[in-house]
Amino acid sequence: MGDTPSYIKSLLTPNGKQPASRRVWSIPLENVWLPFFTATNLNGDTAIPIDALGAPLRLAYAQDGSVKFSKSGRPVIRVAKPIAESVKLVRENFAANLVAYAEGVAQDNPKGFEALQKRASKAGQPIVTADRANMDKAIREAMEKSMAEAEAPAEATEPVPVPA
Repeated sequence: MGDTPSYIKSLLTPNGKQPASRRVWSIPLENVWLPFFTATNLNGDTAIPIDALGAPLRLAYAQDGSVKFSKSGRPVIRVAKPIAESVKLVRENFAANLVAYAEGVAQDNPKGFEALQKRASKAGQPIVTADRANMDKAIREAMEKSMAEAEAPAEATEPVPVPA
């Protein structure tokens, strides 16, 4: 076994239940992103405008300047653009680091990496096969039901009286 860096081990360790809040990239804005970006600003690693840290959630506006509403009638709330862009950068770098780590392990132990991939594929095959069969069955049943409904004679309906 290789020596796994502590930062990778910490990603795989349960860290307790967090209270609910607005999430950005599935990570809580209030309890994770804001403290993180405050710290990175303080250390000079980022230059997120202070107003974005102070008011990270903003009303969305339409092209004409009016407040934007969703189809349900609620106002649309967006994450401030500097924070959203910084989260995107972290996400892209995170993915690149995961790939680099996996590539490093695969280079250090190519035989073990390939063997584990083959074992995993073999272990997952019965699940894939069962899911495929169940999906085929569900599609077939849905098509049969749809065809039966299309071929069934339309029910006779009485005309609806129109008020005079």
